[in-house]
Amino acid sequence: MIPIAFYLALAAIIFTIGLYGLMTQRSGIRVLMCVELMLNAANLNLVVFSSYNGDLTGQVFALFSIALAACEAAIGFAILMSIYRMKDTISLETINILRW
Repeated sequence: MIPIAFYLALAAIIFTIGLYGLMTQRSGIRVLMCVELMLNAANLNLVVFSSYNGDLTGQVFALFSIALAACEAAIGFAILMSIYRMKDTISLETINILRW
């Protein structure tokens, strides 16, 4: 059986990649992808701890989180497409619709 530390290290690496991408990327699509990476790292932690504890609570929370992530991605993509129709760009530096 693979030790829990390997799974936690993998989740930490995935989360770090997502966080780095979230802080450095300027494209809206890439930012959404980085948020999904961070959520997948959290889901991996939930499933690993659930598996090692022997109950299904973490796996149920992971399924709920996956459903919420799918909704978030669909709504975020729809918002970006409507902004692209208005501004002809999805660069987050040039979009200032929600600023004061």
